[in-house]
Amino acid sequence: MASYEPSIGLEVHAELSTRTKVFCGCSTAVGVPPNTQVCPVCLGFPGVLPVLNRQVVEYALRAALAMHCSISRPSIFERKGYYYPDLPKNFQISQKRSPLGLNGYLDIGLNGSPKRVGISDVHIEEDAAKLLHPEHDPQHSLVDFNRGGLPLLEIVSQPDMHSVAEVQVYMMAVQSMLRYLGISEARMEQGQLRFEASVSLAPEGSRNLGTRVEIKNLNSFRAVTGAVEHEIRRQTQALDRGETLYQETRLWDDERGVTEPMRTKETAMDYRYFPEPDLVPLEIGNEWIARAKATLPELAEARRRRIAQQYDLTDYDAQILTSEKALADLFEETIAAGAPAKATANWITGRLLYHINEHGLDPASLALKPPALAELVQMVESGAVSGPAARQVFDRIIESGESPRAVVAALGLSQISDTAEIASVVAEVIAENPDAVENFRKGKEAALKFLVGQVMRKSKGRANPQTAAELLKQRLAAG
Repeated sequence: MASYEPSIGLEVHAELSTRTKVFCGCSTAVGVPPNTQVCPVCLGFPGVLPVLNRQVVEYALRAALAMHCSISRPSIFERKGYYYPDLPKNFQISQKRSPLGLNGYLDIGLNGSPKRVGISDVHIEEDAAKLLHPEHDPQHSLVDFNRGGLPLLEIVSQPDMHSVAEVQVYMMAVQSMLRYLGISEARMEQGQLRFEASVSLAPEGSRNLGTRVEIKNLNSFRAVTGAVEHEIRRQTQALDRGETLYQETRLWDDERGVTEPMRTKETAMDYRYFPEPDLVPLEIGNEWIARAKATLPELAEARRRRIAQQYDLTDYDAQILTSEKALADLFEETIAAGAPAKATANWITGRLLYHINEHGLDPASLALKPPALAELVQMVESGAVSGPAARQVFDRIIESGESPRAVVAALGLSQISDTAEIASVVAEVIAENPDAVENFRKGKEAALKFLVGQVMRKSKGRANPQTAAELLKQRLAAG
């Protein structure tokens, strides 16, 4: 059988975090009743005129510059014509022939190796309304027009990815970039980040791409990777059988784990693009571009490299710390408050991330602030509180934002370092655990860890574990 190389491109649709929609003044707030944030403009009434939201342009410009795009002079809005129940105008205002940004790139890291993914274009468009399909009434669909007219940023990559692993890292890099820029929360569970994938296969070593197949309805990282994996298998099997592949659009069936044909699609001109007559060309001057460049933060990949070098961390730790801007900010601001880097990294990548994942928390909304984390880390490092007790304090201050010293005092968790007091607890533990004592004397080191754990339990986590271990060794050696 022949060997094939997949070429994969992604279209990313990100909902921008503006207060109002892209062409009208309706609110973009979430969690409101259906069809309560609408007006004649976003409902597509005849004779209404769109007015471009300047903040949308600011956000899109920042993204285009962050991905090293050239800025179109001018940028043109066009009507993308197609009929669907969630598009009352029967066209979508978008950009095709002269998008805001062109010919950029995004650098990603894969297993420590750099990878550059070309960005074909970055453009602004309006979202369609949301179709709802009630399970209790399969004969009807409902339309919520609150989503209609929300500002979308579309990022179209070149087909520069050649594995599912590269696709996964690229998606995470785009999500991270959007959050670092502060232009989108990019939460897939809320529909703020959606994907379309294009997959083609060609014989290994070929300079030409194979037939492109586009896959829609991809609303999670798992859906994208599953669809791409399936499509690579499907196209490989078809080519091995000598079948001809046709350019088409397919849908992803998440339950069955397969792609299904949706429609054939020859060119983008099927959408009958033509200039939007109600919006003038968008001219972005040098001063505007300079101001936007000045607002660009250090992005995740650059911050990862700097943090690893500056604080002598592993690439793994640096990758986790910079995966979310809120985590990276917490890390560096905690160090600025006086905590050592490695210990701070351990608390964030360990206990904090466990708590975030366990409770589904947003790192940006935690009550825990850098001064409080720095205070706790310093207390552990100085021996004022033991590791087990510190974990109790940490779990409380994550959501309460209290002072660690106040919590330690309130719960009576200050570390016991007095030898006589710990020796009393050690004597009780030895008397209560003869089997573990015998195992230690037979050379089983795990028995000592068990006995230390019993001392910590009896002292409610307050005993100095090093002192406890030394006293146990002395008493057990003495017989």
